[in-house]
Amino acid sequence: MASDGHSRVNARVIGIAIAAALGGFLFGFDTAVINGAVDALAGAFDLGDALKGFAVSSALLGCAVGAWFAGQVANRFGRIPVMLVAAALFLVSSIGSGLAFGVVDLIIWRVVGGLGVGAASVIAPAYIAEVSPAHVRGRLGSLQQLAIVLGIFAALLSNAALAATSGGAAEQLWLGLDAWRWMFMAEAIPAVVYGVMAWRLPESPRFLVARGDVDKASQVLLDFTGEPDVNMRIEQIRTSLQREDRESLKDLLGRRLGLKPIVWVGILLSVFQQFVGINVIFYYSTTLWRSVGFDESDALFTSVITSVTNIAVTIVAILIIDRVGRRLMLLAGSAIMAVSLGTMAVAFSFATLDAEGAATLTGPWSTIALVAANLFVVGFGATWGPVVWVLLGEMFPNRIRAGALAVAAAAQWVANFAISTTFPVFAEIGLTFAYGFYAVMAALSFVFVLWQVPETKGVELEDMSEELEVRKRGS
Repeated sequence: MASDGHSRVNARVIGIAIAAALGGFLFGFDTAVINGAVDALAGAFDLGDALKGFAVSSALLGCAVGAWFAGQVANRFGRIPVMLVAAALFLVSSIGSGLAFGVVDLIIWRVVGGLGVGAASVIAPAYIAEVSPAHVRGRLGSLQQLAIVLGIFAALLSNAALAATSGGAAEQLWLGLDAWRWMFMAEAIPAVVYGVMAWRLPESPRFLVARGDVDKASQVLLDFTGEPDVNMRIEQIRTSLQREDRESLKDLLGRRLGLKPIVWVGILLSVFQQFVGINVIFYYSTTLWRSVGFDESDALFTSVITSVTNIAVTIVAILIIDRVGRRLMLLAGSAIMAVSLGTMAVAFSFATLDAEGAATLTGPWSTIALVAANLFVVGFGATWGPVVWVLLGEMFPNRIRAGALAVAAAAQWVANFAISTTFPVFAEIGLTFAYGFYAVMAALSFVFVLWQVPETKGVELEDMSEELEVRKRGS
């Protein structure tokens, strides 16, 4: 009977982790939906390269702001209200973007959606880490990244389907609206589903203890997380909060370098995750594959295949992260990404320019570039994609978790904005330069992990601060 109960509880904690991770699905959908629409909307609004790059990356400004404030709002009102606000922002943005009259209001609606993405990017990993038992926290935390890549896949697949139905992203589809507009409005469906699911989630037990609602926190631990000794866990949570009682968002500041060392580790993990250029593949992959000789429909289909690869390797990461550990996976990923990106840089050095100045690859180099790009996706999707979100959700002490995660996530979105906005400019200089830069960042990320990132596998959240200090001194 006990084993049945344990099995039932495990199923419930998996269920609430999946529901929370739906924010990641919208996160992935919102950031990738622009992929199939970018060329069509650029033609519709007569955009140059610079303005097209800003239209693509404008949502990331909202992401940075949403991530920055989400931690403070979550600490004051709870994790669930932030999820509900994010769902509403996704819904409004999807309709507004689809009905945009020009590039200015399109950018405004994309920024509104970005606020939701930023909030979801903070609250989902924090919530999942706070409701998960330590021995499966890595797997459940990785659901955030799995949801992100599923969202990317869904966006790319719906883009391809809508473009195929209408005969092209710039062609009219239903109600006299172009297909690219329906690409944006398709996000309304998962936004509503996320809002309904978030409404039914229990609040984080650690937030409840911080607010003094011990009875409700005990009920959540008992009913959902399968905690065998609720009273002991409540006392551990209370002790950790009291130990860190003086810490708040302002106390992320440290004596050296402006911030506490652990906050800097989180920020740099976030920055390196973006500076390897992963979102160049997902934001501009359709354009990239057209450069290696594919037409629009083939390029869209190839983007979908790349996304499926990302899903498959993320599932592998979920299965092994609590066995292998976070640090080793990051090191392996950095090495794979450095090699694959370096190969892409070499391949594009053999590109030829057409009459319009667009780079094209012929012969074996187009195949080499295609294989290297997918190897890069494998290296990222199996390691840096899920592992960074797991670490950000678990590596900070209880009291500052939401605030520190907000700072790290905001840094991630600023880095994402910088990379996405500069790619068209980098491409003008040359794709060899662009992918060479990302390869160097991947190599530097290896050094950073080796030097600064501790292992957190199997450590309870209440012990995280002391454990990290001990392991840091020992490294």
